[in-house]
Amino acid sequence: MAALNVSLAFFFLVIGMCQALRWLSKTLLPPGAYGCLARELAGSLQLCTSCLELRMLMEIGPWGGGFGLDVALTLLFLLFAVHGASFDGASANPTVSLQEFLLLESSLAATAAKLLAQGAGTGTGWAVTKLFWSWELTQLHFIQNLIAPECSSSIHTSLPQAALVEGICSFLFHLVLLKSRQSHPMYRVPALAATVTLLTYTAGPFTGAFFNPALATATTFQCSGNSFWDYVQVYWLGPLTGMFAALLLYQGNIPRLFQKNLLYSQKSKYKIPKAKVTAHVEGEEPQQKRKGRKSNSEPRA
Repeated sequence: MAALNVSLAFFFLVIGMCQALRWLSKTLLPPGAYGCLARELAGSLQLCTSCLELRMLMEIGPWGGGFGLDVALTLLFLLFAVHGASFDGASANPTVSLQEFLLLESSLAATAAKLLAQGAGTGTGWAVTKLFWSWELTQLHFIQNLIAPECSSSIHTSLPQAALVEGICSFLFHLVLLKSRQSHPMYRVPALAATVTLLTYTAGPFTGAFFNPALATATTFQCSGNSFWDYVQVYWLGPLTGMFAALLLYQGNIPRLFQKNLLYSQKSKYKIPKAKVTAHVEGEEPQQKRKGRKSNSEPRA
């Protein structure tokens, strides 16, 4: 279990470092630069380093460390719960940033800045994790360094099925995200962490269950077994399609593209009570009768 303790120390170190980076940049930078750049960079760095180390534990731990998949899944849930509580509003996921753009919650310039920051954050996270592994503090890291140059693709099924799996994972994740947007963080954070853990357990054997284009690019694009365009179809187009489908199902439309609701009929917010209509009609009849009697009482010529 010494290897697991080293990994836990690495998780705490990375989270503390990224939290310090968020605090420092929030103090020094204007709100716009912090929200679009520093916050997303820190969140992507934290997510990438944690997922790479956890991925190593899930692959090597069962036969090299003496602990099973249940330990890795428990760590996954706890890590995503900590990420949700510490990200300070960052998504660290290009599909979430694009969803905010389609919902008219973010401008084109802000979205582009977020995507660049996420790419820089995941790239930095990959470099930091590789440096940590090179120290070979545990036997697991030693084994990881031996097999890293010949890593294989995470796609263990046909390309159409792999793209469908990533799309379904993204679809379900974004549905939960949209549904819990207005919920209190006490409920939203565990719900998202549980969703990620369940999807990883279910779809992990087929594609790795990334449903995050930036994270997948840093983790598996350099591995052999599939071409670059194969990875693009599975890990970019699949999650993007799932996000579009979830947004369309939840909203009934894509606000950035068109305002008309395609799925749900919009009912009028204002209803006229039937009692008032009846009273109004009944009130008109005596008035008409009074007018009739008045006209009959006029002297005839």
